[in-house]
Order: sequence, then structure tokens, then C-alpha cells
Amino acid sequence: MSAPDHPIARIAATIAARADADPESSWTARLLARGPEKCAEKFGEEAIEAVIEAVRGDRDRLTSEAADVLYHLLVMCAARGVTLAEIEAELARREGVSGVAEKASRPR
Repeated sequence: MSAPDHPIARIAATIAARADADPESSWTARLLARGPEKCAEKFGEEAIEAVIEAVRGDRDRLTSEAADVLYHLLVMCAARGVTLAEIEAELARREGVSGVAEKASRPR
């Protein structure tokens, strides 16, 4: 699990803390107030921007867009009640398992 001083854990905690904040003063609260579908849409937009920068080969822009993707992924998950701890537990479950074997084990 992420240590509380890890940036991703801090971001997840901030997202949780701002869920009930005033949407006029918090981007996170504004996204969450617009619902899970809007959070998913915003995540998709950010993911596409990251892909574009990866194709272009601009490391600085890719780094910036990747940070946006991680933030918006956590907001999207929070909108559906999925926590960072749950995501980390799933990653831990998969650790040491070949990607090919893990994918083959998924229900079709």
C-alpha cells in the first residue's frame, strides 16, 4: 500500500477530502459533482492527450499529461467508490503473475 507521504497517496487523500467541498472552489469537487460519467469522460480526454505526447516524443509534455492521467484516474475511481487501497490490492494480487497468464485468467 502507498505510504501516506507518497504523492499518489496524498492525491487520493486530497480527492477524498474534497469530495464534499464547494465546486466553485475545488476542481476535484466540481468534477465529482458532475457525476461519474463526466469524470470518466475527463479521464479519457487526458489519456488521449498523454497518448498524443507519447507519439510526439515530447518527454516533458508526456510527463505533465501522465500526471493529469493519474489524477483524473483517481477522480474517476473515487466517483464510483473505488479507492487507491483497492487498486493497490489488485496490483499486489497480480504481482509475480505473467501478464499473459493474468489476462488469460479473466472471465470472457
